[in-house]
Amino acid sequence: MIVPVLLCGGSGTRLWPLSRKSYPKQFARLMGDESLFQASARRLTGDGFAAPLILTGDPFRFIVTEQMAAIEQSPQAILIEPEGRNTAPAVLAAALWLARTDPEALMLVAPSDHVIAQTPLFLEAVQAAVPRAEAGDLVTFGITPARAETGYGYLELAAGADANAVSPQPLARFVEKPDAAQAQEMLDAGNFLWNAGIFLFSAKAIIAAYQAHSPNLMDGVQASLDESQTDLGFTRLAAEPWSQIEDISIDYAIMERADNLAVMPYAHSWSDLGGWDAVWREAGPDDNGNVCSDHATAIDCDNSLLRSESDNVEVVGIGLNDVVVVATSDAVLVAHKSQAQRVKEAVTALKARGVTQADQFPIDHRPWGWFESLVIGERFQVKRIVVHPGASLSLQSHHHRSEHWIVVQGTARVTVDKDVKLVSENQSVYIPLGAVHRMENPGKVPMVLIEVQTGSYLGEDDIIRYEDIYARGQGAKG
Repeated sequence: MIVPVLLCGGSGTRLWPLSRKSYPKQFARLMGDESLFQASARRLTGDGFAAPLILTGDPFRFIVTEQMAAIEQSPQAILIEPEGRNTAPAVLAAALWLARTDPEALMLVAPSDHVIAQTPLFLEAVQAAVPRAEAGDLVTFGITPARAETGYGYLELAAGADANAVSPQPLARFVEKPDAAQAQEMLDAGNFLWNAGIFLFSAKAIIAAYQAHSPNLMDGVQASLDESQTDLGFTRLAAEPWSQIEDISIDYAIMERADNLAVMPYAHSWSDLGGWDAVWREAGPDDNGNVCSDHATAIDCDNSLLRSESDNVEVVGIGLNDVVVVATSDAVLVAHKSQAQRVKEAVTALKARGVTQADQFPIDHRPWGWFESLVIGERFQVKRIVVHPGASLSLQSHHHRSEHWIVVQGTARVTVDKDVKLVSENQSVYIPLGAVHRMENPGKVPMVLIEVQTGSYLGEDDIIRYEDIYARGQGAKG
């Protein structure tokens, strides 16, 4: 059995404003009705695959469980990284975790934000790589280049290797992201593949590679795993030893140093959706080269992406050529398609100005559901809150605000100090400043309410938790 190891702790910014630190691209519905994470988990399931092992960050742990449940999958474990330290520590933690019970287990390490349209063909490539992985080799997957791409790293095949083979080939070296001239040279040479960042190896083999090539990572990752704690089904890696670990990718730490490498060529559709130009390409432009979402209209436009992420925002482009326009409820991106890779610069500039939209998504996901701010003014705020069936907010109080709840869908069980009552649609309840309160959804359908806050301070950190079924502790998110 192959164990999928899904990496989903990243906070990519090249797809801002849809992808932000608080809700990165792997969890967004960029291509179709499922998130990239869900599509990745679904792709690596079925015959020959064990339940996945998932590595993510603390802010995303409940998003992971919610999205897995939505596709009716259960991971064998979710490892929580205390902070992002790049892919080398994450992969080693997964290998050590698996080796506790089965050192021979094959690990298919895959980022959770890739688009692989032809799943059967990809699974054929995985199966073709299995014998080499079982023999102790480290197999990386290389994509046949479709263009002179500067956004990817490359893999140079060894002399005599076949870039079109359907079995693993010898690998000469890893190549960093090139400039345009270098990319064209490698495309013309015909013996270079894109580095997909997907790997297949046994837990035993990759641990041995760390011991040989990056022994400095071993003690810290092992200590973090040994001192880990189980929390509501999550495995929290210990923070103190983890914080001392080098921030380094598996390419630098292992792959560029190992001598037991092989590359599995893959000649079919693949993308890491590294920018809005990639989304345009993968979405399938129409006869005029345009890609338009719902609530977007193109008039006399060519080769452009027009996308609205809000039912209340209509995007209209007139006379555009090679332009990307992406609108959410709180931000709009307009860029020439050739400059799509520079979106990270925009996010950096927004952060420098202290702009909330740089990191925070307008919808704030919590383990019990989500909320969004509809109106914010001086001393008041209006929110829409959605609570999942059977879910419950923490028992809490506030120092600086009172709240007025109006149920618009479903039924809420509301606790205010010692009073507990059911509040149905079109009914409301008042929460005085300082009152100990809780909201629960006892029903079988989502419960929706409008919350009106009034007070001198309305920040999310004005909260004292007394009880919480999600064990979040204190703080804005816990």
